[in-house]
Amino acid sequence: MHTITFRRRALAALALAGALAGLAATPLQAQEPQRGGTLIVGSTQVPRHLNGAVQSGIATAMPSTQLFASPLRFDDQWKPQPYLAESWKLAEDGKSLTLNLRRNAVFHDGKPITSADVAFSIMAIKANHPFQTMLGPVEKVDTPDPYTAIIRMNAPHPAILLAMSPALAPILPKHIYGDGADLKTHARNSADVVGSGPFKLTEFRAGQRIVMERFDKFFLPGRPYLDKLVFNIVPDSSSLLLSLERGDVQMVPYLQASIDLKRLSTNPQITLTGKGFEGIGSINWLAINTDRKPLDDVRVRKAIAHAIDKNFITKALMGGFATVADGPIVAASPFASADLVRYPLDLKKSAALLDEAGLKPASNGERFKITIDYLPGTDEQQKNVAEYVRAQLKKVGIAVEVRASADFPAWARRLATHDFDLSMDIVFNWGDPVIGVHRSYLSTNIKPVVWTNTQSYRNPKVDELLNTASSTLDTAERKKLYAAFQKTVTDELPVIFINNSPYHTAARKNVGNLPTTIWGPASPYDEIFLK
Repeated sequence: MHTITFRRRALAALALAGALAGLAATPLQAQEPQRGGTLIVGSTQVPRHLNGAVQSGIATAMPSTQLFASPLRFDDQWKPQPYLAESWKLAEDGKSLTLNLRRNAVFHDGKPITSADVAFSIMAIKANHPFQTMLGPVEKVDTPDPYTAIIRMNAPHPAILLAMSPALAPILPKHIYGDGADLKTHARNSADVVGSGPFKLTEFRAGQRIVMERFDKFFLPGRPYLDKLVFNIVPDSSSLLLSLERGDVQMVPYLQASIDLKRLSTNPQITLTGKGFEGIGSINWLAINTDRKPLDDVRVRKAIAHAIDKNFITKALMGGFATVADGPIVAASPFASADLVRYPLDLKKSAALLDEAGLKPASNGERFKITIDYLPGTDEQQKNVAEYVRAQLKKVGIAVEVRASADFPAWARRLATHDFDLSMDIVFNWGDPVIGVHRSYLSTNIKPVVWTNTQSYRNPKVDELLNTASSTLDTAERKKLYAAFQKTVTDELPVIFINNSPYHTAARKNVGNLPTTIWGPASPYDEIFLK
């Protein structure tokens, strides 16, 4: 496989990073919203279907949050806002959440949205959504009247409000989806979709386009502002960028390639913002199979960490757009801690740790051999970093084979079956640590499923910290628990955290009210308008 000459390429990239340091994001100016027009959103993401109740990921979240309303939505300060529920109350003991629904809300077929639909949806999500901790404590949903839903839990659940977010809690019509068919393969996930959100489906061509139009009976008066919303699926990122520059599409979310971001940042017709991805909380990391020798030795894991220069990766390989990640909870989260164990580049210390672990170099300088995999399709964040890690580890006597996967299913199969030594990966926090962080570290979540604890990491102390945090309502106490968790995990290193994914949304200047809440593009577009 071709070896990237990182240091040579770095000089120009580092110069670019310095130039970008003073580049401020284009301000998002407030303007009186105007009604009408068609917004065309370009994306490389390909959803299998449109039902976010049974499918995670941003590919599904973008269209699902337009078609289905959730009980709550969130602003850019992590504060819950009314949506389908006009008010709510979390009980003092944290074991019930009362949702008071709007009385003017109807589904796209005109039937009223009631507490029975909310109860059906919450229990359907609990039964079918891949994030099992998200609604884990939920036992049932009481419906004392058509406009009151009371979510009952067997333990305090501090993540319950965030779990009511647009991408996580779409409210489905019981009269459509309660027919006994398997929700994960339900015919109405893709065709003749009846939703509760600001837009209704008019066309879905899998892998090509999704077309929606304004739902005139949407429960928020005057919204949405747009007449029509189109998601154009463009697998080739270069073609997608050209479409944006020509004006064929008006908005492209989840951009992260530095060459694309640099190009768009100099285009006077384009607004570029990095806001709106705090809730997703995407981390690019190097996963370590702690069941494999010699990677079961923490000294070896620390040696690998000391051989990696994260600043070089973010500034040179990623053009200065990415930022260094040092822990399992993104810095934008209210639960992030600065008290982490860090591993600055130190090849001498790396070699000393390997010597201490009894892994002396052979006559050819080689200590041992391992493989490194990477998630296909995102070269800058994955393949290039894997190649860089290979080159760095060679300097301390570790021979690394970079293994390519034919496609996502092939890579996911390797991770799910734990058939790897090291692997690059991109994992989301999903708002509250209970939803997106715990799954990677709980010993009870070591499963043959991708994006679980595929590192086979086991620490009873970490299990106790996370389990306690999952039922602790006091925010200050939760912060203490998560601080201890972050300190422990960064000391034991089942994962080497590389960088925060540099997601950006790019849009033509005529697009107003870009989605910049904590959920950004994975939230309703009812406030977006065309100038």
